Amino acid sequence: MEYIKLNNGIKMPVLGLGTFLLTPDEAENSVLLALKNGYRLIDTANAYVNEKAVGRGIKKSLVSRNEIFLETKLWPAFYEDDDAVDKTLKRLDTEYIDLMILHQPAGNYLAGYRQLEKGYKEGKLKAIGISNFNKDEVKEILDNCEIKPALIQVEAHPYYPQTQFNQFLKENNIVLQSWYPLGGKGNQSILTEEYIQQLGKKYNKSSAQIILKWHIQKGYIVIPGSRSEQHIQENIEVFDFELTKEEMSKIDKLDKNTPIYIRTDAALKGYANWRPDVDGQK
Repeated sequence: MEYIKLNNGIKMPVLGLGTFLLTPDEAENSVLLALKNGYRLIDTANAYVNEKAVGRGIKKSLVSRNEIFLETKLWPAFYEDDDAVDKTLKRLDTEYIDLMILHQPAGNYLAGYRQLEKGYKEGKLKAIGISNFNKDEVKEILDNCEIKPALIQVEAHPYYPQTQFNQFLKENNIVLQSWYPLGGKGNQSILTEEYIQQLGKKYNKSSAQIILKWHIQKGYIVIPGSRSEQHIQENIEVFDFELTKEEMSKIDKLDKNTPIYIRTDAALKGYANWRPDVDGQK
């Protein structure tokens, strides 16, 4: 496994398992499979309603907790709840979280960020960050925070590589983490790009492995999700080859500068009002 050093000195694996859209049973099983196959980064969220299952998977793996980088996200409906971090720790059955981030720039996100800062100062959170914030919203956080975000999680893939945004992040020493790294659930278009497939043949790798390697070489942290043991095994087998500068550049040229997920004000309002049933999860 390779690691990136965050701006507070914490080391974070460059590749991990995402648990978005996994049921509790699926999440628990995928976490077990991932840790068995050498993964050390696990990503979940309040809104995925599978944090308890992720915690069980970690315990059942018998991998030492200090070897695992556990990441979760605070949902907007909980930004002003004083006990939101403590309740998340309880659901995950852990004494600390390696990285906790705000899930959406919705609701009172400055209050939410102060919750993260408080948890960080108390040692409950080893690093903090944000997700889905645009450049102006990141600037607002930077102007109002005591502790700079270590990471931002956003949509990124060869069709939407976030090149200009990442330059801004680099200037502020914030790491980019990709969601939808392969172009989104059920979206096969990037995987079937002729040049990606050519590289797959050259390196004897799948299209997914080529794209994940592209993310890693760009300095992005990537968290593909899967229910399949075969895909979980395959996704981590990307550290035995290197794309050339020319190959990286050609993949960069697939940029369409168009995200798959289109953010709307109505959606953000809905996020702020929706309260996932985190206490009723299996």
